[in-house]
Amino acid sequence: MRDSKKGKRPLVAERRYGSKAQKPSPKKAAPAKRKRAPRKKPKGNIFTRVIRWFLRLIWKITWRVTAAACAVLALFVGFYWTTLPDASALVDGRARGSVTLLDRDEQIFARRGDQFGGPVTAQTVSPALKNAVVATEDKRFYRHFGISPRGVASAVRINLSEGRGPLSGHGGSTITQQTAKLLCLGEEYVASEWENEAAYVADCRRGSIQRKAKEAVYALAMEVKYSKDEILSIYLNRAYMGGGAYGAEAAAQRYFGVPASDLNPSQAAMIAGLLTAPSRDAPTTNLQRSHDRAATILRLMGEQGYLSEAEVTKWQQNPAGLAPAARRNAGGYFADWVMSTGPEFFTRNTQEDVIIRTTLDQRLQRAAEEALIYVFENKVREGSKAQAAVVVMSADGAVRAMVGGRETRASGVFNRAIQAERQTGSAFKPFVYAAALELGYSPHATVVDEPLTIDIPGSGPWSPRNYTNDYRGRVTLTEALQDSLNIPAVKVSESVGRDLVRRVASDFGIVSDLADGPALALGASESTLLDMTGAYAGILNGGSSVTPYGLVDLRLQGDDAPLMGTGGGIRERVIQDQAAAELIWMMEKVVSQGTGKRAQFGDREIAGKTGTTQASRDAWFVGFTADYVAGVWMGYDDNTPLTGVTGGGLPAEIWRETMVRVHEGVPARPLPMREPDGVQTKGPEQQNTPSSQPRGRDIPRTTEGLVEKLLRDILGVRDR
Repeated sequence: MRDSKKGKRPLVAERRYGSKAQKPSPKKAAPAKRKRAPRKKPKGNIFTRVIRWFLRLIWKITWRVTAAACAVLALFVGFYWTTLPDASALVDGRARGSVTLLDRDEQIFARRGDQFGGPVTAQTVSPALKNAVVATEDKRFYRHFGISPRGVASAVRINLSEGRGPLSGHGGSTITQQTAKLLCLGEEYVASEWENEAAYVADCRRGSIQRKAKEAVYALAMEVKYSKDEILSIYLNRAYMGGGAYGAEAAAQRYFGVPASDLNPSQAAMIAGLLTAPSRDAPTTNLQRSHDRAATILRLMGEQGYLSEAEVTKWQQNPAGLAPAARRNAGGYFADWVMSTGPEFFTRNTQEDVIIRTTLDQRLQRAAEEALIYVFENKVREGSKAQAAVVVMSADGAVRAMVGGRETRASGVFNRAIQAERQTGSAFKPFVYAAALELGYSPHATVVDEPLTIDIPGSGPWSPRNYTNDYRGRVTLTEALQDSLNIPAVKVSESVGRDLVRRVASDFGIVSDLADGPALALGASESTLLDMTGAYAGILNGGSSVTPYGLVDLRLQGDDAPLMGTGGGIRERVIQDQAAAELIWMMEKVVSQGTGKRAQFGDREIAGKTGTTQASRDAWFVGFTADYVAGVWMGYDDNTPLTGVTGGGLPAEIWRETMVRVHEGVPARPLPMREPDGVQTKGPEQQNTPSSQPRGRDIPRTTEGLVEKLLRDILGVRDR
């Protein structure tokens, strides 16, 4: 029997699956369902879980609010960015124009208004100035994005530690923020919308939280719009730096007389020190304080690597000196007066840059200032509150020097030369004798000096007395003027007529209301020193009135043609040449032989007149040489009587000290005077009634016009 296993054929052919038998792949099993992992229980107690939930909520709110705030901030920044003009349009931010005053040699002696020296950039100014400003105002200027959180936090901490509010005192502002404030956050000054410029500036500098926030946004917009150097350039041009100077160029010229590109580290430190308190720290206000502030800034520059230690020491030991014009602080009373004589829209409220040529002679101005100081330091008791004023002018009325008080370099204060109207005393008498000479009296005419009583309607009898309380008997008019006798002056005035005396005085320039009574002859009327000096100038120039003036012409900066010329000079004739020459001869005797002897100096011919008012409240000396006229007034502002002072005393000495300095290097010239014939004639005491012409004499042909004009005015007749 065959083994059944042996040779048994497969039940399936091999070819069905290839050479080797392959088993069909098993069917894939369905994936098993994933079991959900059990949730882990939160660790910690319920309080911890609440804290974590709250923090997650805060985070969600914070980032959403932050994103929204950033979007709003970006919108505001974008809005301000669209309003910002080109940087070059922002360099001149003055609300007013400037006035530059030139002396007779066309040298600058004073500035008024807002001075702008011209645009500068961070690249054109001295590197020392650029570094000094950054070191002082914002040492991280080139690293921040317009605001400095660290600086604000530090400022708040300092303010709180010093007992102030967080925003009071130190501000922590960057240069960008300060520039934004200078730009008033883009709000321009419009005169109709503000009470004045000061109110506009005060509003721009408010320190409220809302204002600070707006300032920060504006600063960010500036950082986007401008480069750092452009922002610094705007700042250097718009910042106020004291003394009326806006911008680095104006300050450099104002204080040092050099362009901003040539400032050395010491000068640059002084200018940078003005940015915090420009008016208080200006070197023209307090030079020592400016030096101290500059020394601190030099130290900061050294600490921040801008200067070496040796350089810091060098410049601290060599502080910046002021330019001669700044050191003298020239201008003062004279500049104030000239500004008041020009049209307001071109002087005090100008919107343009104006150049004014004046008559000032700076050498003569210094002479008057030095003379006044010398006399008060050497001949007036210490602690005296007495005041004085001096005016020097040419015979045509051109004012060469003016001192309005003992504060010789002051500006913007009471000017006694033009604002104080005081009784003139015997300084008025030359106009009495001018009227008499014009009517034909001779300087040798006689008058009796004797007790006199005049009955004044409504006031009763009036009895004038001489200063010495004695009487000289018969004297010539020259002797009466020479020794300042009161009785003869009253007699002459009453003889020629008060109306004529008033007319002569007013025509010569005494513009105040003149007294109506007989005291007119003794200077009971009031006048300013400027008007009195101008009236005497009319006598010197031969009898023609003058209008004192200081303004020669006015033009806009950059223009060659002036907009206006002088408003003063020689006017119409008041008395004839002969009368003027004889009056000068009489007034020369006042100085050479009479009450004005203390005014003499050198070998010059000098004419003048002393004046002392009732109770010695005012003392005057007004006089002239062939070249200059000068007037001096002395007294108290409150009308307190002077002690032991007459016009022939301290005022004459101030006059002499002034004129000695004025005439240095000026050759002596004779006065234009004429000595009359030596024959004495009858004088005013021969007249029985006051008259406009001497009785028993023919009126000289040269005076017919004056008398006719006087009579026509009295009768109300006017020339066509």
